[in-house]
Amino acid sequence: MEKRWLVSRTNPEYIRYISKAASISPALSQILINRGLKTPQEINDFLKPGISGLSDPFELPGVQDAIERIKHALDINERILVHGDYDADGLTATAIMVHALRMHGLDVHYFIPNRIAHGYGFNPAAVKIAKELGATLIITVDCGITSFEAAAYAKAEGIDVIITDHHEPIKSRIQDMGYRMQDKKEHASCIVHHASFELPDAVAVINPKLSALGGQLSNLSGAGIAFKIAQALSALDATRCTPCDLLDLAAIGTMADVVPLTGENRIIVREGLKFIHEGRRCGIKALKNTAGLNGRQIRSELLSFTIIPRINAAGRLADSQDVVRLLLSDKEEEALELSSWLDRLNSERQKLDEEVYQEALSMLAAKEHDSVIVLSREGWHQGVVGIVASRLAEKFYCPAFIFSEENGIAKGSARSIPSFDLCKGLSECKELLLSFGGHKQAAGIKLRAENISGFEKAMQGIIKSSLSKDDFMPCLDIDADITLAEANHNLVKELSMLEPLGCGNEKPFLGSKGLEVINPRIVGNNHLKMRLKQGPQTIDAIGFDMGEPRPPDTIDAVFTLDINEYNGNSYLQLNLKAFRPSK
Repeated sequence: MEKRWLVSRTNPEYIRYISKAASISPALSQILINRGLKTPQEINDFLKPGISGLSDPFELPGVQDAIERIKHALDINERILVHGDYDADGLTATAIMVHALRMHGLDVHYFIPNRIAHGYGFNPAAVKIAKELGATLIITVDCGITSFEAAAYAKAEGIDVIITDHHEPIKSRIQDMGYRMQDKKEHASCIVHHASFELPDAVAVINPKLSALGGQLSNLSGAGIAFKIAQALSALDATRCTPCDLLDLAAIGTMADVVPLTGENRIIVREGLKFIHEGRRCGIKALKNTAGLNGRQIRSELLSFTIIPRINAAGRLADSQDVVRLLLSDKEEEALELSSWLDRLNSERQKLDEEVYQEALSMLAAKEHDSVIVLSREGWHQGVVGIVASRLAEKFYCPAFIFSEENGIAKGSARSIPSFDLCKGLSECKELLLSFGGHKQAAGIKLRAENISGFEKAMQGIIKSSLSKDDFMPCLDIDADITLAEANHNLVKELSMLEPLGCGNEKPFLGSKGLEVINPRIVGNNHLKMRLKQGPQTIDAIGFDMGEPRPPDTIDAVFTLDINEYNGNSYLQLNLKAFRPSK
């Protein structure tokens, strides 16, 4: 697929100033400036984050009210139900909250909904479970921001609710603070108006998206918010629980939910990775062992392709209650047994994922699709439609909606491209939907199967009216233009300071012009191998799945700079992302 090459450049004098003042190379200076870091102090804070840089949890609106309610629960010995979610963010958030509350002496149980039996989020079934347990306080993690009916039902049953979530709240049409909507027939008595949003009626609602916080706390994951609650709880009794002991769980949830790795999230993941590498937690140590990671340096990218898919596998194909048990376990034998179970589930998930993906490609081959992909079929496993939607959105670079039909109801997942806000688009055709929720780039949807065709037409119109032709052409953002002489081990070492890498802090793409191609050849499964020369400098390069077409004699190239280890030796290598003939 053709891509637009975009290079961000800065005044050379400013680059030299930053390079000298921050004691870093011009290449790294350009990368950091492109990422919004404009001063030596900002750069130093970014490159050397630490636990001391964590924000005060009470900066999050609602935290003070939540802590006071939890303290009251402790004073009168109430039973609490923590309501989580079945994905890695929700599961780690549940483990964090349960551990922190128990360490403070609270009577805590937890509930994870089953994807098939309960669906996503906080719903009335959970309130019934709380009643059966005798719980008089429900704390949600990673869900609940649109759970009006469940919150109202809980209140009617005398059960208080604290909601902690980071998903998109529903925007309000009424602008009076504290106004309770009485003129809306559906759920009128359970919708509370707060600033610009409609919120469930709860003791406290904690969601960074409810205020213009900005700064470090604005992009927290569900696990990140649970960690901030644990931090705030330590104010009750600092000897009971050390919040930093929970950073490994918070790091996994943060990475899993693909939130920007800047500010608070960067500190959480950077510090949490250290604990994961050390294997402090029995459950995570077992997961590492099962994934074959013993002895390997745990970086953010490795976490995303090994431990996180295994944690997610239970929620996709089975019941996730035991994942929380794994994350809280201090018994080695139990942890190994549960991690082996997750490993088997993940292998099954991979097989199902590929089967549905191939069927989806076959359906697309027989169907015209322009600005959007909408596919639905009976029998597709609900646990993998989100993965398939993600793969299709990436392959065809357009929003993708994949549904599984059963008894006339289509439940599905959507994934988008950066230029299209899913939640905003779905809100524009909500009359066709039974429910929806999520983020700008990922959402869950339910509608009647008979409305699939109408939904597809409506979404085509919404997308075409809001996006231009260029929005459907992926961009190749080049962080810095360098010479091959600059592509050395010192630069590799410098670039490692950018870790942890991920959303909002991606691995930097470097560009170089006028490179002479030497001995190009195809190796393995259609991989392009060659050497590139610029002046006296030469360096190995590989382009995975780039065997065709054959490169011209001189190229411009975009690449990442890596260390390749082979037969006990290590050497510099350019990992090609794109190339074109030099002008």
